[in-house]
Amino acid sequence: MPINLNDLRPNEGAKKDRTRVGRGIGSGKGKTSGRGHKGQKARAGGGVRPGFEGGQLPMQKRMPYLRGFTNIYATPWEVVNIDTIAALELDGPVTPEALVAAGVVRGSEFPVKILGRGELTSKLEIHAHAISESAKTQIENAGGSVVILERTDRWITARPRNRKLPIDRDLKAARFGKVGGPQKRSDVTRAE
Repeated sequence: MPINLNDLRPNEGAKKDRTRVGRGIGSGKGKTSGRGHKGQKARAGGGVRPGFEGGQLPMQKRMPYLRGFTNIYATPWEVVNIDTIAALELDGPVTPEALVAAGVVRGSEFPVKILGRGELTSKLEIHAHAISESAKTQIENAGGSVVILERTDRWITARPRNRKLPIDRDLKAARFGKVGGPQKRSDVTRAE
């Protein structure tokens, strides 16, 4: 048996009649219509704006008077200087694990960057996730070598909360969706 448009019905409970207030006490929403007795919120057009705290100093004014923000997605680099490495007098290659064991860095899950403060005289092989130019020059001048490690820490994959899709340059150039521009993606010629 064919189904026609007039046979379609919404699911049970999907459509509800709106509450009609002020239509007698038997409805349960008569007299004050669910607004209670008197007061600012009982009046027509009354009410307070979102975030209003009854006249108390609101949250946005109680915050510290500081500009800027803290980037919660910033990579917490472990910075180690040349003079710190020289003072350790480690045998063998200087790796992040060796620095963790020596108590110089917080843990192996943090990426390590070597900076060039201090003097290095011994020949060392240094393994790190990043290194400054001055530190690299000092290590190589002392006869040592540098190995750049691939980062595997969890901050390499951190992404901001903003989930905007990348801008499609072809669509933007064609004024897609604008007045006078194409309204379908198929109408836009792609640059190959």
